[in-house]
Amino acid sequence: MSTSLRAPLILASQSPRRIALLEQVGLRVDEIKPMDIDETPFKNENPARLASRLASQKALAALVSMQQHGNLHQHYYILAADTVVARGRIILPKPENMEEAKTALMMLSGRTHKVFTSVALLNAESDKPKQKNVETRIRFKRLSKSEIEDYIASGEWRGKAGGYAIQGYAASFVQQIIGSYTAVVGLPIHETMNLLNGVGYPIRQHWR
Repeated sequence: MSTSLRAPLILASQSPRRIALLEQVGLRVDEIKPMDIDETPFKNENPARLASRLASQKALAALVSMQQHGNLHQHYYILAADTVVARGRIILPKPENMEEAKTALMMLSGRTHKVFTSVALLNAESDKPKQKNVETRIRFKRLSKSEIEDYIASGEWRGKAGGYAIQGYAASFVQQIIGSYTAVVGLPIHETMNLLNGVGYPIRQHWR
């Protein structure tokens, strides 16, 4: 089934980083529909499954919200993503204050941790999200007390999974990265493009 070139691309996130990544590869977000859902892990839920579940829930919540408000296009593409940072099986949440951010950085200092990012896509032809899950390994150098304090003072940790932003000052902490850099920023671009291409979205319409 061919789809309209005007079919909207809806992002179930207000993250400027995800918007910028999509724009970088020529994908224009037509509507931003952030979903406020409970991100508390289930008992014994591992980090990868948590990221996958939350991405799926965000996409489905955005669909339901748009259906309820009667503003859903006949053809649509809803993208959602979630990123979870973990050291082993310990999930590091988004810090809510400076003390939590400091604790997160101390846990990551001098160690290898994993970043799990899941992207979910819903379109008119399916009532179940198509998903891609990406695991990336990152090793931080050993952070000094002053490095941690200065980073906390920058405020860059706010709203960031694991308490840091790899595209910001925290890039100086990274000794090694194995996997997808864009997934750590918040959206695995290669996998996202594959998902969109798989359902017929004209991903290169703005390249010419």
